[in-house]
Amino acid sequence: MISLAPNELRGSFPPLVTPFRDGQVDLETYESLVDFQIESGSHGIVVAGTTGEPALLTVAERKALAATAVNAAADKIPVMVATGAPSLAETLELTTHADEVGAAAVLVVTPSFTRPPQRGLVGFYEQVCRCTDKPVLMYHIPGRSATTATVDTVESIAERCDNFVGAKHASTDLGWVTDVLMRLGADFRIFVGLEECSLPMLTVGAAGMVNAVSNVFPAAIAALYQAVQDEKLSEARRLHQALWELNKSVFFDTNPIPIKYMMRRRGLIRSNEERLPMAPATPEVERRCDSVLAAAAGL
Repeated sequence: MISLAPNELRGSFPPLVTPFRDGQVDLETYESLVDFQIESGSHGIVVAGTTGEPALLTVAERKALAATAVNAAADKIPVMVATGAPSLAETLELTTHADEVGAAAVLVVTPSFTRPPQRGLVGFYEQVCRCTDKPVLMYHIPGRSATTATVDTVESIAERCDNFVGAKHASTDLGWVTDVLMRLGADFRIFVGLEECSLPMLTVGAAGMVNAVSNVFPAAIAALYQAVQDEKLSEARRLHQALWELNKSVFFDTNPIPIKYMMRRRGLIRSNEERLPMAPATPEVERRCDSVLAAAAGL
């Protein structure tokens, strides 16, 4: 595995939402979201992750988001670009583009719907890693992709690809995290992909979090990471509990529907417009989110 600096690809990397305006991607607002994360102390950002709704975007729109984010970040924080797509060809195209515009790393979801064999996953990531010199991380989200990568598969990819450096793990399976870190070492960067698992996964060795709630309250998420790093367990537990209802609110409806509504309420985006087949929050979801926001006012 390539050598990363001690603090490289560690910390809170919010997966930015993709704002829409009159049916188009609102790049002006997107720039302001990057600025907000920098000002709030986030350690990096993720472009077009699940919270960024890549399935609703064209390849050209995903490229525009990546270029906008890198330009807005201006080397103040690293930009991790999610480049995974159902086809290998599109994944390679998006990965090459992310490399060209200056992404710090790429995050590649396991191919969805096809349910490939483990040897196919190894071959897929091997080709992706060959098309870039940038660090590559697997986005492991069995609940959405219907694909589970075994620990043996992760190890096989790492053995073949020096720039395969980590994984975002969106699962409650903490055993998978421990097994991977024991096989590949503590320098393998595992990012927490489920909000409610942030504290427990950090304590067993995760390098950071990709937490949708950090679109709304980024400073508190970054503080939770830092508390764990500083071995301040009481403070970490306090933040974990303070964030608990917010973390659960992500799943009041399909992510990022609740997140976008709360961002609009906080004045971070102009509207919580969606593209079909997604839809804005219902009145019931709005009421539940309002209650959570009111309780989180002190964060």
